[in-house]
Amino acid sequence: MKILLAEDQKELSNALVTILKIKGYEVDAVYDGGEAIDKCTNIEYDGIILDIMMPVKDGLEVLTYLRENRIHTPVLMLTAKAQIEDRVKGLELGADDYLAKPFVMDELLARVHAMLRRQREYVAQKYELGNTVLEYDGMELSVGSTSLRLAGKETHMMALFMNAPGRLISFTQVKDKVWPDEDITEEKIQLYISYLEGKLASIHSNIKLRETDGGYRLEVEDDS
Repeated sequence: MKILLAEDQKELSNALVTILKIKGYEVDAVYDGGEAIDKCTNIEYDGIILDIMMPVKDGLEVLTYLRENRIHTPVLMLTAKAQIEDRVKGLELGADDYLAKPFVMDELLARVHAMLRRQREYVAQKYELGNTVLEYDGMELSVGSTSLRLAGKETHMMALFMNAPGRLISFTQVKDKVWPDEDITEEKIQLYISYLEGKLASIHSNIKLRETDGGYRLEVEDDS
């Protein structure tokens, strides 16, 4: 599981990164809201820990940007403020949970675990990107009246990418989400990527899977 930690207090950030990595999470740490937006725009995360009080852009501004740009990654807000208004505002903007500072590390870990578990359990039934539609339950990929059936793993993988257009998804994230209980190689994942590329081409889809930067991106091709 890959987490973005946006916390401007570097001593606290370093401690959180250490604990989260010990617990098996991949962690990227940033120290202001502008960096957080840049990371979330280009990389797909499984969860985000977002401090409210940060320079450049505060946590509420970052959260607003994410939700307005259809980035639905679950967010745990951290706040040093005691006012209930800050917590309510965060939840109204689309935060999944909040935790007030100072906090006990075990509680943070429990909330992160619960947040990520809820995310794994949620699967949308329909995905649309470019000219392409994925019906998850029916395992059907279509462009207009042209459609084809996908295998189960192909469907799960396609949903993963269509839920994060343009953002980098690592090999580890694909493995954890599509093959969570199997010891699968990167070569096998690349084989599935090739299958999906062929199927997208066969229905004249204008979305394309690309291998790049140690992972994969799904992008809409420019028709111009």
